[in-house]
Amino acid sequence: DVSPSLARRGFQYNVRAPANLDPTYAHPLLVVYAPAGHSAAQSESLTRLTTDATHRGFIVAYVGSSPLSQQKVIGLARVPKEVARSWCIDPNRVYATGHSDGGTVSTALALLKETKGIVSAIAPSAAGFSPKDLEGFQCPEPIPVMVMHGKRDTHFPGWGKEAALWWARCNACDLAKPPSPQDDGCITFAGCLPGGRTDYCEGAGMHEDWPPLRYRVVQF
Repeated sequence: DVSPSLARRGFQYNVRAPANLDPTYAHPLLVVYAPAGHSAAQSESLTRLTTDATHRGFIVAYVGSSPLSQQKVIGLARVPKEVARSWCIDPNRVYATGHSDGGTVSTALALLKETKGIVSAIAPSAAGFSPKDLEGFQCPEPIPVMVMHGKRDTHFPGWGKEAALWWARCNACDLAKPPSPQDDGCITFAGCLPGGRTDYCEGAGMHEDWPPLRYRVVQF
């Protein structure tokens, strides 16, 4: 589905819904923002989130890429509202993920004053937020964050780990306690505020590699 109002702004997205969709039930929405140069269809092929997400009752919106600016991010924040014009969406269960530029958008939605509160959790991958960038923002209210980043990402080297620590501080996690290791190699910071779970998943990949964590993203 393509929203005419967003298409006029240069944004396009595709919607995937559960096979047993109940039009009277307010479904959770997962918005997947694309890496630079990727269409909505290409982002779907990269992330492969459709099956796991729709099996768990999510409606999924894959959003094609667009050159980023603060105003573009504010425009991309309209996607959940646009999807809700045609689909029954629970506004309190709107989540964002995406790779590279898509991870940057997901992060920005939780930080910009114009977009705070639109999403209830984020799972950015290979996001383009440096430690210095993050220092320029005030912490939002506690929000679940799952940061994914590759060890061999030379485009944004080490930024994922620094971002996870920044979010852990924002979510008032207890950094004096060692994070809990998970079976999939991710870690969960200890003692975070309610609603502020913070996870960090560092894979072996390079910048262009979407991590093999699609089930975990949906579960998170």
